[in-house]
Amino acid sequence: VAELNKALGWELRAQAMYAHYAAYVQGLESMTLKGHFEGEAKESFGHAEKVRDIISQMGAEATTTRDAAPIIHTRSTRKMLEESLKTEKAAAAHYQVVVGLVEHYVHKHDLLHIMKDEINAVVEVETLLGK
Repeated sequence: VAELNKALGWELRAQAMYAHYAAYVQGLESMTLKGHFEGEAKESFGHAEKVRDIISQMGAEATTTRDAAPIIHTRSTRKMLEESLKTEKAAAAHYQVVVGLVEHYVHKHDLLHIMKDEINAVVEVETLLGK
């Protein structure tokens, strides 16, 4: 449950970060990146909902606190994407830990899908950064 709550904290942080970046993205990239950041915020909301449901179904208490990693305020789209990449990599790595700990097959299946989303997000942001 502690590791699930850490994952939930990352999702809550990602929601806030992506909503913030969607509001502050500017320039030519804003036409693409505003929608990207809004989509990522919505995806994080959905992931948080699923993790929260799993914790609840386990009879435990879900956290309401986002991860303490700072959200960097910037108007640089490159910096926003770099911060996004750090977040997605950390989330993907943490879900690999969580998936290994969860035994219930339905919960494991749900978490594997979230982990896949996080890995896909890493690839997408790396592509946006030209890596």
